[in-house]
Amino acid sequence: MTEKLIIFDTTLRDGEQSPGASMTRDEKLRIARQLERLKVDVIEAGFAASSNGDFECVKAIAEVVKDSTICSLARANDRDISRAAEALKPANSGRLHLFLATSALHMEKKLRMTPDQVFEQAKLSVRFARNLMGDIEFSPEDGYRSDPDFLCRVIEAVIAEGATTINVPDTVGYAIPELYGNFIKNLRERIPNSDKAIWSVHCHNDLGMAVANSLAGVKIGGARQVECTINGLGERAGNCSLEEVVMAVKTRKDYFGLEVGIDTRHILATSRMVSQTTGFVVQPNKAVVGANAFAHASGIHQDGVLKARDTYEIMRAEDVGWTANKIVLGKLSGRNAFKQRLQELGVAMESEAEINNAFARFKDLADRKSEIFDEDILALVSDESVAQDNEQYGFVSLSQHSETGERPHARVVFTVAGKEITSESDGNGPVDASLKAIESHVKSGAEMVLYSVNAISGSTESQGEVTVRLQNSGRVVNGVGADPDIVVASAKAYLSALNKLQSKADRVAAQG
Repeated sequence: MTEKLIIFDTTLRDGEQSPGASMTRDEKLRIARQLERLKVDVIEAGFAASSNGDFECVKAIAEVVKDSTICSLARANDRDISRAAEALKPANSGRLHLFLATSALHMEKKLRMTPDQVFEQAKLSVRFARNLMGDIEFSPEDGYRSDPDFLCRVIEAVIAEGATTINVPDTVGYAIPELYGNFIKNLRERIPNSDKAIWSVHCHNDLGMAVANSLAGVKIGGARQVECTINGLGERAGNCSLEEVVMAVKTRKDYFGLEVGIDTRHILATSRMVSQTTGFVVQPNKAVVGANAFAHASGIHQDGVLKARDTYEIMRAEDVGWTANKIVLGKLSGRNAFKQRLQELGVAMESEAEINNAFARFKDLADRKSEIFDEDILALVSDESVAQDNEQYGFVSLSQHSETGERPHARVVFTVAGKEITSESDGNGPVDASLKAIESHVKSGAEMVLYSVNAISGSTESQGEVTVRLQNSGRVVNGVGADPDIVVASAKAYLSALNKLQSKADRVAAQG
């Protein structure tokens, strides 16, 4: 039988540690359901002990998602472990993920513990966790930069105490593929009980090698679990990209000889959902899910693809969710055609009411835009989902005047706790005037640290997707808005970010 590679997704935990990527409970639930449709084996839902908000998120996901194993991160202490186990009680299949630093640098500077103290704490924490749950993962934080002799001693002990998965993180993205693969191989060969646990890899992308390192850990090191995120989301340069690992293993099955359980047809929809929710735009030349991933500009390439697609394409676009159906929807398209396209794109609506609401928004968009592309539909559905979470502020309407030689002016109507407010302001441009109009009433005092515009499809008639990143009192949040009118999209994005600033959920950074 062909061995299976376990896909462990940590978008909801490690991924949201990107500045501004923290998500609300409903956003996390929506993405968790999508990861379940994608058939992810393990979903790391959060760090239950870090805050009451994270605890509730982990618990809610454990209640709703039944086909994937739900995991919570925990520091190697009884309080964290107990809290995580409590959050995971509703899960059909739950996992506790314990971590403790083992590198000399981390032990001395961060933990202020001796190696012997770390060894004892690792052993006792796994023993404690094993009495609460059968599925225990242990991660020696900064494992790749740890002394191999000490690492062998710790890992042998935690396996003996009942750890069922051993994850060796390259926490700071320092590894080189061949060296990392051999590092894990040597650990497995030296540790007497290494065969009693599944070995896992968790790589960061600081040198741009997270995917390569992970695959080397699988092929050379014998790891059978990869920890990754959608779009490679994560702090600093990000994590190993789920879609790239999965398609590498599937496309080069001749080399890896492994099966993955992922339903790849949902990859694009999942990528789009995570991008829209977090505001982290996928660059056009991103492998697998970028807008240009299956585009051919060179005349020689175009000629080859037209004669035989496999001359220049090693994957089929439709296998990862790009539709092969070239019919473009418009204002005359009916509800059934719209519903069919949602299914083709891997978008699942929870109720007929949701489909009706989305269809109404589709018809509204079609009145302003003659052709509706797949990217428009995905943005529209995601925008609708995010809009449902708005607690404090909501967009109503906008008018603005901009003329060469005149100072632009904007008038914005928006809701504050359900009450309509009208506010006006001048600005350096229509976008600046619109956002100043909102801020003049709200008085959030937030600093804008990022403003970016992304064309959802490739024409001047395209919808614009705007990301606004605000910072206030140490908190960083992203807001996203989409509309054919860039000024309107900007106002929506600003209000979305303000809504997130209203949330007082604490975020505690854990290991990478």
